[in-house]
Amino acid sequence: MTAPELPDPTVGSTSGTASVGDGAIDAAVSLDVVEDLVGDVGADLPGAVAPEVPPDVPTGTARRSAPGLSPSRANDFLRCPLLFRLRVIDRLPEPPSAAAARGTLVHAVLEHLFDLPAGDRTRDAAVGMLPGAWLTLRTEQPAYTDLFDDEQQWDVWFASARDLLDTYFTLEDPNRLQPQEREVFVRTQLEDGPQLRGIIDRLDVAPDGAMRVVDYKTGRSPRAGYESAALFQMRFYAYVLWRERGVLPTLLQLEYLGDGQIVRHAPNEPEMTTFETRVRSIWAGIEDSARSGDWRPRPSKLCDWCSFKAVCPAFGGVPPTVPEGAVEAAIGVAPTVGVAPATA
Repeated sequence: MTAPELPDPTVGSTSGTASVGDGAIDAAVSLDVVEDLVGDVGADLPGAVAPEVPPDVPTGTARRSAPGLSPSRANDFLRCPLLFRLRVIDRLPEPPSAAAARGTLVHAVLEHLFDLPAGDRTRDAAVGMLPGAWLTLRTEQPAYTDLFDDEQQWDVWFASARDLLDTYFTLEDPNRLQPQEREVFVRTQLEDGPQLRGIIDRLDVAPDGAMRVVDYKTGRSPRAGYESAALFQMRFYAYVLWRERGVLPTLLQLEYLGDGQIVRHAPNEPEMTTFETRVRSIWAGIEDSARSGDWRPRPSKLCDWCSFKAVCPAFGGVPPTVPEGAVEAAIGVAPTVGVAPATA
């Protein structure tokens, strides 16, 4: 088996782009990436909602092991503080979506594809894994069983999952790769700050130690000028690996299966310092909201895809009362006044 190839970070794929950006998350997000935002609800950890609990914490543990932040939840806060509150503090359940289910299914197949020996990792082998992976997913997530009203809907959805796998094989040849790790849970504790944690889809390490972080996206690539949210996620992983392993990844690679694009970025140490400042600023904003109880919504075009629209004051809804002790359990600080209602 050959070692993973680390391409020139300044060169994109045939259809891809080299990535740039300052690490800030865009307040306005391209609708091309809505599917990935919807699918991201379960991206941090299994479940309809992604609670900030490491996988080694027993199921049912009410209190988090430590106040934590993942790339997805940081994006939630900047996109809409009320969305962050309802997911992280109230931990309201969210209905499953076909997009999220498809993303989870395709990720599972791409993870287990590398269980096969090099030479056997073909498109047909990947497609052949879909039924078994779907059965496993429905067993683990019974809510997915009722996603489809009829067989025709199922057929169309299943065909779209096959299409995503077809696209994957146009982007790289898995027979030439031997990932060091897959579905890697990473975390690091910021001094006087949150525990940063997340799950990396794939980690490739070359013989010389060069490290590539790979993330699969089942949606479309962001339009020009909207790459920063995706790059924030990848810088997040790079920063955690750098702190915990003492090695800064050589390359960050996003593979967009929705349109066959690859976005690559080569991080550097000054960038990591800037990134830490950015994360601390986001967390300070979260703590301020936790103390004041001000989790006001931030309406945008993405509200049409939000699971909590019915309880959002921007649309005439009323958010639920914050459970007692939930703010301190999730964020590590207690409200300094009575919890203020969220207002539009």
